[in-house]
Amino acid sequence: MTQAQAPALLARGPWAGEQVNAVWLDEAFEPDAGKVEAADAAIASLRDRGSPAHDGIGARLVEYEATPEGALHIKLQRLRWALRLVEGDASETISALCVTRDADGRWLAGRRAAWVASWAGRWALGAGGAVDEGESPFTTLTRELQEEWSVAAERVQGEALVRLPHNMIMFIGQAWLPPGAEVVPDHEHDAYAWWPAEIDDWPPEADEPLRAVARLLQ
Repeated sequence: MTQAQAPALLARGPWAGEQVNAVWLDEAFEPDAGKVEAADAAIASLRDRGSPAHDGIGARLVEYEATPEGALHIKLQRLRWALRLVEGDASETISALCVTRDADGRWLAGRRAAWVASWAGRWALGAGGAVDEGESPFTTLTRELQEEWSVAAERVQGEALVRLPHNMIMFIGQAWLPPGAEVVPDHEHDAYAWWPAEIDDWPPEADEPLRAVARLLQ
């Protein structure tokens, strides 16, 4: 099954790690000249504001299928990471978001530092990032959680495959930390907080897109 063209919930879990089957194709994605130029300009803009040049290899969603048996099959291909920065069309690049809860059901939120490439200065839920070459998006969930917060989850599950308005694909998962777990933010965050288990009790900085993700997972 190929993905829809409009922003949408493409597939809904939950999925355990063994239910997410990611196959990487041999051929890489070849963008047109306009996208290459736009990606070059986006990387140059990052350098101009002091952000490291995050170019490299990323992943693109080619096809997906959610089976009646509860599995998610996805086909991926390599593409230039900077294509995710092209305004209005991220070429179906796929990233993973690991929404993180503590033992009391609270939600981990971090404010992204001003220098980072994406979501600079904004609050985000849990951990997230690009799928590495050869990696399953399910593996990305736990890798990003460890890299960004130096913590391991007690339980993780895949929740949804979503197309965002600018044509980026997001594999959303949810992780629950063991009692007493402590998080240590990385340098990409300049503040963090534990938001209440009840979404209606979240602070004003929790914008509507974040609340919508949390409601989806409830």
